[in-house]
Amino acid sequence: MQLPFGYLELILALVCYLSFFFFRQRHSVLYDWPLLGMLPAFTRGAGKIHQRCTEIFQQTGGTFLFKGPWFVHMDMLATVDPYDVHHIMSSNFVNFPKGNEFREIFEVLGDGIFNSDNELWRSHRKVTNALINNQGFLRFVARMNTEKLVNGLTPVLNDVASKGGVVDMQDVFQRLTFDMTCMFVTGYDPGCLSVDFKDVPFSRAMDEAEEAIFIRHVLPKGVWKLQRWLGVGKEKKLKRAWETLDDVIGGLIARKQSDLSDGAIPKDNATGVDILTSLMTEQQTYSDGFKQDDKFLRDVVLNIMIAGRDTTSSGLTWFLWLVVTHPDVERKIRDEIKAIIPEYELGKPRIFEAEETNKLIYLHAAFCEALRLYPPVPFQHKCPVKPDVLPSGHHVDPNMKVKLNLI
Repeated sequence: MQLPFGYLELILALVCYLSFFFFRQRHSVLYDWPLLGMLPAFTRGAGKIHQRCTEIFQQTGGTFLFKGPWFVHMDMLATVDPYDVHHIMSSNFVNFPKGNEFREIFEVLGDGIFNSDNELWRSHRKVTNALINNQGFLRFVARMNTEKLVNGLTPVLNDVASKGGVVDMQDVFQRLTFDMTCMFVTGYDPGCLSVDFKDVPFSRAMDEAEEAIFIRHVLPKGVWKLQRWLGVGKEKKLKRAWETLDDVIGGLIARKQSDLSDGAIPKDNATGVDILTSLMTEQQTYSDGFKQDDKFLRDVVLNIMIAGRDTTSSGLTWFLWLVVTHPDVERKIRDEIKAIIPEYELGKPRIFEAEETNKLIYLHAAFCEALRLYPPVPFQHKCPVKPDVLPSGHHVDPNMKVKLNLI
């Protein structure tokens, strides 16, 4: 039986397509399946995600286009190429805002600096820099640091040492930085770091919110939005955490307003004041066009607390682990510290002044290396406004997901 000529053409075209498809896939870093994209091939290495990403970047020269399942908008360009990163973050920064999808994912943070782009981001940055570089705030930070280390961290470590027990230093650092950040921003100590390691709903709510935000990065937008509508999964926890964050921060703002009205907090405190007090008492100085209402204060407080808590605790945890696993580095750090301590103070508990730490060059270098190896913020999310070509030659289209991997 002889096939019609049209069928022969169709079969030949199909054979050619399949041959080209499988030839291309054989030379691809990740197999790009019809409908499913590269997701099945990528998830096979999910247990060793960092190693898998490193292998992919090594094989692709540092920039890689990931093809997700069809129709779910999961395609993204990921890069570790220094020239591409510089182009996105500096040379053509104005073309690479975070984008609308980023703001949707991080909606719990409101209109703070994390979710801002362009002029709004510059205004937030200007206000934040003015706040944290204010001499009164720096005096306040120095005083709070000393109090928390003496009355918080030292008793906890002494208690663990006296019992001969084991302690999770990551948990300790998270509690320490949570208390410190809350004190710097609001002036109030939540007491998360204590000998009994008590549960603090505010801290737990931040953990649950961050976990849900991470899941939103992984799931297709339609999936997590459906979960939010149904009130299930991580979205259910996020809703509950969001309410807790609003309640606690709203209570702190109301308490601060009451304390200022009653004169419980001097507006010209010689020992310095927290960020929230500065925002409330010096509105003209720190407004920069913002409407100074409770929502603005809520967004500033939450964004700075998120920025200060996990980044610092993560950096301290990795630094401690690296020092413990490299005894030669530990010895050099200890020798450098001993060299700046007067002999009559050797062997005694001591908290260094900020000016003294400027002499600890090796310690500073070791900490910078820890940050380079294990950055607390491992990636950045960008979304181009206009078509562009990166230095590596990769084309990016408007609204395309671009991830800058820093690990």
